[in-house]
Amino acid sequence: MHKERVIVVGAGMGGLASALTLAHQGHEVLVVEAHQDPGGKVHATQVEGRSIDSGPTVLTMRWVFDELFSSVAEDLEDHVRLTPLSVLARHFWSDGSRMDLCADPRQSEAEVERLAGAQEAQRFRLFCQRTRALYETLETPFMRRPVSQAPQFMADVGLSGLMLLSRLGPFRTLWQQLVRDFRDPRLQQLFGRYATYCGSSPWEAPATLTLIAQAEFGGVWSVDGGMQALARSVMTLAQKRGAAFRFESRCDRLEVSDQSVKAVILESGERLEADRVIFNGDPAALKLGLLGAQARGAIKNRFESSPGHRSLSALTWSMVAPRQTLDLDRHNVFFQSHYRSEFEDIFQHHRLPKAPTVYVCAQDRPTVCAEEGERIFCLVNAPANADLNPQVEDIDECEHHTFQQLSQMGLSLDPTQASRRSTPSDFHRRFPATGGALYGPPTHGWMSIFSRPGATTAIRGLYLAGGGVHPGPGVPMATLSGVRAAEAIMASRASIRPSPQVVTFGGMQTR
Repeated sequence: MHKERVIVVGAGMGGLASALTLAHQGHEVLVVEAHQDPGGKVHATQVEGRSIDSGPTVLTMRWVFDELFSSVAEDLEDHVRLTPLSVLARHFWSDGSRMDLCADPRQSEAEVERLAGAQEAQRFRLFCQRTRALYETLETPFMRRPVSQAPQFMADVGLSGLMLLSRLGPFRTLWQQLVRDFRDPRLQQLFGRYATYCGSSPWEAPATLTLIAQAEFGGVWSVDGGMQALARSVMTLAQKRGAAFRFESRCDRLEVSDQSVKAVILESGERLEADRVIFNGDPAALKLGLLGAQARGAIKNRFESSPGHRSLSALTWSMVAPRQTLDLDRHNVFFQSHYRSEFEDIFQHHRLPKAPTVYVCAQDRPTVCAEEGERIFCLVNAPANADLNPQVEDIDECEHHTFQQLSQMGLSLDPTQASRRSTPSDFHRRFPATGGALYGPPTHGWMSIFSRPGATTAIRGLYLAGGGVHPGPGVPMATLSGVRAAEAIMASRASIRPSPQVVTFGGMQTR
C-alpha cells in the first residue's frame, strides 16, 4: 500500500505534536519551518549570551504532554525536566498591596483572607468549587474532542453540564461574573486577567473563561532549559520516529487541484509533493490568500480575519538586569488602578494602553545569582493592528510609562540596557496576516468557541493545527490541536489501512 506523505507547514507546538503522532503511526512526515528553530511562538531571545524565554512562559495542563508522550510509548520525565511551582503567580497593586496565588489551595485562601478579609476568602472557596466543576464539565466535550456545532456540543455536555452552564449564565461576560463572585476590585482584576490568556477582554469574554483559573490551579511548572526545551524534545522524538525537518524553508503557497491539496511550494521554488498537508499557522494567512489564491477557500465564512476580529498582540522586553530588591517570584503581575481603560484603549481605540498591566517573568526566581544578574521578560498587551499602524512613537511612549510605573511600584528596570524589545510589528512579520495577534481570534461572546476552525478544511487533504484553531491558544491547547489534526488524518485512512495500531490519547482511542 502507498505510504502516505504528510507535509507539516510550521514547527509550532501544534505542528510538532502532529508530526510526532503521525510519524509514530508510520506515516512519512516532513516538517518545513520558515525560522531556524522549532516552537513557533515558543521561542527564546539571546541577551548578553543568555537565553530568555520570550514567548509563552507559563506551562499548565501538564496532562496534555504526559499523554502525548505516553501515546508514543515514552515518559515525559525521561525527556524534559519540569519543576512544579509553589507560587503560581505573585500580584502587585499600585496601592502597595500584594497577593500570591499558590499551588496549595489552602495557602491561596489564606492569601485572599489576608488581602481582602474572611468573607472574600469564603467567596474564593465557592469560586474554586464552581470553576472546578466547570472545568470537569468542559474538558472532554471541548478540549479532548474535535470542534462541533452548538447542538452537538450541548449533547456532549449533557443535562447536568447544561444546568451548570445555565447557572453560570451563558450570556454573562467574565467581568459581570467576577463582580458577582467578589466584592474586592483587586480580586476582580486578578481573575479577570485570565481573559488575556486567550487574547481577550474580560468585558467581552464569556463567563465560562473562569475555567482557566482551574487549569492554573491544577499546577504551573517551569521547564529546565526554557520552554523551547519542551518543543525540542517533541521534535527529537518525532525525528527518532522517522520525521524529517527542514528549517529556514518558508512555504510560498499550496498547490491545489480539484479541491484537493497536491503540493507545498517553497519560496525557493521547490515543489514538495504531498498526500496530506497540515498547516500549523494562523488561519488568517489562508483566508487572506498568503498561501495562494487556490487555498483561500479552505476556511469557512464564519471565520473572520479582519483587524476588528483579532486577539491581543504584545509589547515585550527581554533583558538581563541587576538583581532586583523587590521580592519577585517567577511569575508576577503588576496592576494599575484604572483597569478597564487598558481594554478600552486596545479594543475600542486600537491604541497602546496608557495605564497597562505589566507581566514580569523573573526566569531565575525564586533563586538568582547576583553576580550574573537576572533574566527578566516583561509584557504589556497591545492592539493587533501592526499591518495598519506601526505606532512607533506610541511604542516609545508606552515603554516610558510602563517602566515608570514599575519603578513607582519598586521594580527598577532600564529597557535601554541589556534589553531587546519586540513590538506588534515584529510579531506581524514573524506570523504573517495576523497584525501581530498572538492568540488567533478573540474569545468574545458565548458563541466564540464555535468560531474557530477545526482540524479539517473545505480542501481535501488540508488540515489545520495551532493556537488559532480549535481548541484555542496557549501551549497545551495548541498541542492538542496538533493531535486533533493527526487524528483526523488517521481517521480518514482507517477504513483502508490493514490492521492499524491503536493508540490511546486523552482517554480516546485513535487508529
